[in-house]
Amino acid sequence: MAKKGSKPRDKLIMFVFAFMLFYMQQCRCSELELLLSMKASMKDPLGSLHDWIPSQSFCHWNGVICDELSHVAKIELSGKNLSGKISESVFNLPHVESIDLSNNQLSGEIPSNFSSCLALRFLNLSNNNFTGPLPQGSRIPLLETLDLSNNMISGKIPENIGLFSSLKVLDFGGNVLIGSIPKSIANISNLEFLTLASNQLIGEIPGELGLMKKLKLIYLGYNNFSGGIPKEIGELTSLYHLDLVYNNLTGEIPSSIGNLTNLKYLFLYINKLTGPIPRSLFNLKKLVSLDLSDNFLSGEIPELISQLQNLEVLQLFANNFTGRIPNALTSLPHIQVLQLWSNKLSGEIPKDLGKYNNLTILDLSTNNLTGKIPESICYSGHLFKLILFSNSLQGEIPVSLSHCKSLQRVRLQNNQLSGELAVEFTKLPLVYFLDISGNNLFGSISERKWDMPALQMLNLARNKFFGTLPNSFGTKNLENLVLSENGFSGNIPRSFGQFSELMELKLRSNKLSGEIPDELSSCKKLVTLDLSQNQLSGQIPMSLSEMPVLSLLDLSMNELSGEIPPNLGKVESLVLVNISHNHFHGILPSTGAFLAINSSAVVGNQLCGGRGDEITSGLPPCKAAKRSSIWWFFLTCLLGILVLLVFSALVVVFIQRRRELKLKKVESTQDGNWDIQFFDSKASKSITLNDILSSEISNTQIFVKKFNHVKLNIPKSFWTDIQELGNVRHPNVVKLIAACKSEKCGILVYEYVEGKDWSEAIGSMNWERRQKVAIGIARALKYLHFSCSPSIVVGDLSPRKVFIDGKDEAHLRLSLPTIFTSSKGFSSSAYVGPEYKGISEKSDIYGFGLLLIELLTGKNPADAEFGLHENVVDWARYCYSECHLETWVDPAMKSDAVNNQNKMVEMMNVALQCTASEATSRPCASDVAKTLDSFVRSNSCGLGLKRCSSV
Repeated sequence: MAKKGSKPRDKLIMFVFAFMLFYMQQCRCSELELLLSMKASMKDPLGSLHDWIPSQSFCHWNGVICDELSHVAKIELSGKNLSGKISESVFNLPHVESIDLSNNQLSGEIPSNFSSCLALRFLNLSNNNFTGPLPQGSRIPLLETLDLSNNMISGKIPENIGLFSSLKVLDFGGNVLIGSIPKSIANISNLEFLTLASNQLIGEIPGELGLMKKLKLIYLGYNNFSGGIPKEIGELTSLYHLDLVYNNLTGEIPSSIGNLTNLKYLFLYINKLTGPIPRSLFNLKKLVSLDLSDNFLSGEIPELISQLQNLEVLQLFANNFTGRIPNALTSLPHIQVLQLWSNKLSGEIPKDLGKYNNLTILDLSTNNLTGKIPESICYSGHLFKLILFSNSLQGEIPVSLSHCKSLQRVRLQNNQLSGELAVEFTKLPLVYFLDISGNNLFGSISERKWDMPALQMLNLARNKFFGTLPNSFGTKNLENLVLSENGFSGNIPRSFGQFSELMELKLRSNKLSGEIPDELSSCKKLVTLDLSQNQLSGQIPMSLSEMPVLSLLDLSMNELSGEIPPNLGKVESLVLVNISHNHFHGILPSTGAFLAINSSAVVGNQLCGGRGDEITSGLPPCKAAKRSSIWWFFLTCLLGILVLLVFSALVVVFIQRRRELKLKKVESTQDGNWDIQFFDSKASKSITLNDILSSEISNTQIFVKKFNHVKLNIPKSFWTDIQELGNVRHPNVVKLIAACKSEKCGILVYEYVEGKDWSEAIGSMNWERRQKVAIGIARALKYLHFSCSPSIVVGDLSPRKVFIDGKDEAHLRLSLPTIFTSSKGFSSSAYVGPEYKGISEKSDIYGFGLLLIELLTGKNPADAEFGLHENVVDWARYCYSECHLETWVDPAMKSDAVNNQNKMVEMMNVALQCTASEATSRPCASDVAKTLDSFVRSNSCGLGLKRCSSV
């Protein structure tokens, strides 16, 4: 009986098994179709989906992981360079728990059926190009991670965001979201990690965040939040990371923040916070990094800081702190980075600072500190950056620093330090930047052996050093040597000609004698040579005429004699020459540098201004010298003076007229008369108006830029001021050789540069070549801002003004000032800074910062394909602070990043300093050029730190 009774049950089991098998086969067939649909919607240049073919089980496909029942459980295709849109089919997979499509080039909107994926626990679509709105909040019961960061998603955060109630990780950072944070976000009660950084969010930070008791990390930086820091944040006792940087937060830091006893990282920098540091903050005994810099905080730094025994990084710079540096800092055993610069601190540096610490970076510059530099400051043996400039420090440089072999960057200038340099101080092996200028240091520096193989920049100016100059500084990398305003005597060493990398040599105001060594001409990269106010004698070496990039030559106030080499100034880079107060005689050369030289730069000699057609402004013609003496001899004093004045006036008019006749022309065409102003004598003889008018774009000689000066409402003064642009001579600036105007039209004529424009050249360049381009532009800006009088502002420093030749040298083309291109009287270009108050040197620096960002990331802030990311700077700051290098560096340079990661990070740091929102916070061109030159050869920040101290 039992046997018979078992047959219906066996049939039922067989039926159920057959149905389940049929369902599973149907389901697997459906999953196959969904995956193939997903593949069809994307482009796969790397062939990552080559094995996604029906003949092979999808459980063996690349990036597909199945569960025990052979259903699709995970899709992992991160970093495969996939592009195109994401198919809705991916969210119809019934069993998928994890989807990772991050770090690709996917675009379009996130599919609307996003919420139908009920089994989904993990979704990462970060670092793509998705646009459109955020998906609406939905009750996806198992979803724990939602990462949509670093896309171009726009619009507001949905009001029903709280429906994602199971989330533990929510990251919408690096998009272009607007509006405020919905209060419903508090309904996500299990949330542990919240990132909304680098968007355009406004309003106050909602106090409802205090209800989210499981939060461990909050990152809301790089937005436009206003109001105060909500006191309710103090209720998040699980929080270990709080980052609210780069907003417009006001008021005081709430005392409730002291309740966050698990906090390790507190970043509030670049806001408008006021008041003192709350005493309760020093209850945060687990703090590892504290950055409150760039605010308006005041009061003293309390001794209670001794309670932060785990602190490694303390950055309080650019505030209004007063009082003394607390002695309690000396008791923090793990402190590595201490930056208190640009405050109002006074008193002495704690004498035991560094003795019990692990200091690597110390920056106390621009305060009111007195006393001595502590002997213990490098006790850890790891200190590599010591910056104490612009204080009132006294005493000798500690002997202990002479044994600090880890030092790399030392800036002690503008203090009251005294004494001699210790012998070992000139043998520090890693120092590449040493500035101890503006002190009371004395002694001979040639009696010791200099052995500093890494040294690139040495500034000993404005001290009391004496004796002869050393023949060597123990380095082949020296780029800047400034020894001005001391008491050095003897000859300029001929060995200085071995400094093949030297760009700046300043020996002004010493007691140097003898001849200028001919060997200096071997310094082929020398841009600035200042030997003024010494006792040099002999003639100017002929070889100086051949120095390829020499821009400034100052030989004034010496005992030099003889004639000026006829070819001096022939090299176009030389634009500023001062030979006044020497014993030169003869004819002043008619080369470019002397063509319109100011008379004050040649006074105190026995020079004349050429003969015939080569008369030079500022001096009488040579043939007039004898006649002037005859007139003076025969006439009475009163009549002689009057006649001489009249005669001199006539000579000046004559010279000016001859020069104008030579370099100015008026020609007629069918369209009217043209006024032509040449800035190059050779061009005036070889280029005609027909050449200019027929050059619509370029030829082998010239490049022309045409514009309607009537429509642009360019003032008449521009045609006078254009002379300043015509006088510019620098290897990284395209030479303006002529300017033409008719009744309505204007034309600027440039020397033709053989090469490519920025957009054509950059994409194919590796890191080393881009580095060279950046340095070239920086040097051009330094010259325009500091070597031209008055300084010249580029205005719209955008990629269209940069040309790159076959040797990767950048050439900057000056054109109409940006201020004339806007009817509102200020520039609307993305490259002139957010201040919109007219162009300035600081707006040039902002534009240069954007160029650096593009060099590093490949992203053009003016490119329409960038979507709504108008503020590429915020995006760059976010990436720099929170992302790995590989996520933001231009894909074309990823192979270079392995060996150049530190250099790339350093250059991004410079770019972010240049693009500071406040113009006054941006560095000057001189500092940028020096910093870039040094960064490309060494790592100045170290430790992977987010922010460096003052440049």
